[in-house]
Amino acid sequence: MESTDTPRPAQLPITPLLPFSAAQISLFAAFIAAIFFVALVYIRNRTIARRGSAILLVGPSDAGKTAILTSLSYAGALPTHTSIQPTITSIRLSPDAPAPIKLIDVPGHPRIRDQFTEYLPDAKAVVFVVDTSTIARNGAAVAEHLHLILHAITSLPPSVTPPALLLLAHKADLLSRPPTSTPSPATLTLATERVRTVLERELEKRRIAASGSVGVEGLGDDGGDEGGAGGQSGLGGLECLGEGGAFSFSRWDGGAVECAGTWVKVARLDLGESGEKGQLSEKEPAEGEDGLEGLRRWLEELS
Repeated sequence: MESTDTPRPAQLPITPLLPFSAAQISLFAAFIAAIFFVALVYIRNRTIARRGSAILLVGPSDAGKTAILTSLSYAGALPTHTSIQPTITSIRLSPDAPAPIKLIDVPGHPRIRDQFTEYLPDAKAVVFVVDTSTIARNGAAVAEHLHLILHAITSLPPSVTPPALLLLAHKADLLSRPPTSTPSPATLTLATERVRTVLERELEKRRIAASGSVGVEGLGDDGGDEGGAGGQSGLGGLECLGEGGAFSFSRWDGGAVECAGTWVKVARLDLGESGEKGQLSEKEPAEGEDGLEGLRRWLEELS
């Protein structure tokens, strides 16, 4: 009797789906992870670099920017004159500060004040210094200068983190009675409110002029800017959050704007009998006496 069993075909060897060994796969995975880690560190470092590290002192001429810089650098304000080029220095807010701060004083003359745009991409903060004692009569010109700053900040590319902005109501001691006395906290508050109110009012005028296609060339023109930045029309940067309402720093679309009142006592040089400059007057304040606590505190909070 014949067998009915069907012969089984020869069993073929099983071939792995991937032509790689387990060791090779592990090595490849480690290589990909290393590339991912290096790319992550690179992106993070570039992001940190784009945040900026410099502090810009900007504002109109004779506002006291250089006096502030020397007071922070040398623990006492020295006699100064109108700057014609930026001054760059490094300071430490306190002896135990982890790292120095790069401080840049940008001249405020209308012909050269737009030099701040060269340093803005590397700015961690912008301090706009205002002479509190003259803001009532120079408000339009000061607002024109500040408008350029606001426009430049809002025009930064998305890859650059906008710098923090501080309105510094400087020379607050001139509001005291008598002006030589140390201003009280109430006087410092008065100084900041005066600067805020005047600048918000003048910037609102510029916003209305721009939105009505009137142009803003004449607003704040003090005759010292012939064809300079102040002659530009159609500047933006004054947009506010929410619908309607006048311009307000609290609603500015470019970020938070803080205010502080400050003052410094600038040392005087005594003249000798020959008329030559002598030593610093002995009647000047002791080393380190100034009213920059609000500025120092704000800078420390940024670091």
